[in-house]
Amino acid sequence: MSDTSLPAVEATIGTVMPAITLRRMGALMLKTWPFIRPMLKHLILFMAVGLVASIIFSGTALLAQDLFSNKVLMGNKLQPLQAALLLLDDTYVTTGADGETMNATQRKVVRDLLVACFAVGVVVGLTLLALLGYYGTWIWHCINQNLRVAMIERAEHLSLKYHSHARVGDAIFRVYQDSSMIINVVEQGIVAPIVTLYAILLALAFIAFFDPMVAFMCIVVAVPMVWLTVLFTPRIRQRAWKNRRAASDLTSRLQESFSAIKIVKANRAEQRIWRRFDQDSYRALDAAFYLRLEIIALTLLVMTIGGITMIALEYVMVNWVIEERETFLGALVVAFIGFSIWNLGAFQHATGYVSETMHSSFNFMRLWTRLQDLFMGLERAFFFIDLQPEVADPDNSIAFPSPIESVDWQDIDFSYATDRIVLQSLDLTARAGTITAIVGTTGSGKSTLMSLLLRLYDPDRGSVLLNDVNLKDLKVDDIRHNMAIALQKNVLFATSVVENIGYAGDYNREQIKVAARIACADDFINELPDGYDTELGERGGKLSTGQRQRLSIARAIVRDTPILILDEPTASLDAETEHQLLENLAEWGTDRVVFIITHRLSTIRSTDRIAFLEDGRIVEYGAHDDLMAMAGGRYRRFVEAETHGTDA
Repeated sequence: MSDTSLPAVEATIGTVMPAITLRRMGALMLKTWPFIRPMLKHLILFMAVGLVASIIFSGTALLAQDLFSNKVLMGNKLQPLQAALLLLDDTYVTTGADGETMNATQRKVVRDLLVACFAVGVVVGLTLLALLGYYGTWIWHCINQNLRVAMIERAEHLSLKYHSHARVGDAIFRVYQDSSMIINVVEQGIVAPIVTLYAILLALAFIAFFDPMVAFMCIVVAVPMVWLTVLFTPRIRQRAWKNRRAASDLTSRLQESFSAIKIVKANRAEQRIWRRFDQDSYRALDAAFYLRLEIIALTLLVMTIGGITMIALEYVMVNWVIEERETFLGALVVAFIGFSIWNLGAFQHATGYVSETMHSSFNFMRLWTRLQDLFMGLERAFFFIDLQPEVADPDNSIAFPSPIESVDWQDIDFSYATDRIVLQSLDLTARAGTITAIVGTTGSGKSTLMSLLLRLYDPDRGSVLLNDVNLKDLKVDDIRHNMAIALQKNVLFATSVVENIGYAGDYNREQIKVAARIACADDFINELPDGYDTELGERGGKLSTGQRQRLSIARAIVRDTPILILDEPTASLDAETEHQLLENLAEWGTDRVVFIITHRLSTIRSTDRIAFLEDGRIVEYGAHDDLMAMAGGRYRRFVEAETHGTDA
């Protein structure tokens, strides 16, 4: 896989259209192989059955056309093979003499047998068609499932540096909509062209059986069709890209609107949101319209050329029927079918195959235009697959250190973008059995510091160490397995209380209850209608902010990890609950490293150590009383500012 840098990420997320050339289309086709391979035997079986069925159908149709047109309608006697297939005696078979015809009774017998065979053929054919359709749909969706799961797995392993630049709605559109293009690319980019080309060659072969000149004219007329298609292709690609970008933006607008619905309502911004959605919706509608307009224009031109060609060839073939001209190869197969001269049956059959050739050529053109849009979607889908995670496991990882004795940040530099440094020359050490408060003004780098510990990002310079072991020498999964975090944004799910707390693993009810008691959530949970089995509703909407906060803390505690990170854990708690929670954490964390990101002074005072951040550096570190004793200290000024603000 190629290493996709952040500038490339931004280019793809933005408005830069990828170059979909024939070479790139071939490369994308090859990329589908890992997702097709598990279904290969089913795909081969599907195509083989379809191929055999089409050969049988074409041969049967030719035979049935001759039987109906020349035998039933005109009364000509049967060819030997026809009589054998219908189990009829030699009185129905032609001897080759001129003027031989069947009597009325024989014609009725042939007609009835033909109708019976047709009825059986319809039942068998429709059954086979339905089974093949179901089988094919199952194959396509299994392939799509393989790609969709791979996209989600890749997206989950990307660092937050990518996700901070990407819109959530765009990712949703790529995974849900763009990924489905692999179905259409396999079906319409691999299977359909093979089937269509096979249909064209088969039709040309049957046309050449009647007269090679007609087959040659069908080939010649394809030249202007191909020229028009090549002329329109760049325009269709451009329209297809704009269409997918507009649809992705519309999905993003929907996601953002619904995720911020409380803010929208609280600020009476419904009309503004509606206007923005209306604009994005019309933009998507226009993009889809102009894409289809280009395709329709090309279609009309190609169909006009095909229609004129068909009329001209039909005129020529009608004259041959009038002249009773000999067919090209009819004499060689006269034992099977009676098309040795141009007659009504020959005209109808040849016309049908000319029509089939024109229709298949038109389908080829339509497939090509469709593929331009499909490959744009597939390009966007494989964007996730091509991205290399910036945070990856080392080639030779070592075991996670146990027990944890210390956590160190040494000479750390970090930035999200080159023009904005977040952390610089940062040093910090936290010991097991302590609670360390990470304090600082908004934007000082508190959350980023903890993100480096979780290895959601890697530092630009310096090292994060556990017991003197660099995080980069450990597996990412081992790091996050041994660290728990309760975020400031309390994300809950529309399931029961017990399932919300035990979301991250397979925990028994007693473990969940212990975690809830430490998080001071046990009392209010027991007061709920069904206790721990109470359904919380969408995003825990049935609970207060403080109750949701305590459930999030319980979810982190139940994991029983040696390192715990709490982001503003007491922001929505009353003083009594806050005091009890911090006491519980101190008792629970005697052999653990606990970090608390907070602005709340009552919480800060209860911790063992305070790390005060300013402009991306730890400028002061120590206990509350020690830092307050520093005249002119920055932490002291921070506390005084917070205290005066509270008094005011």
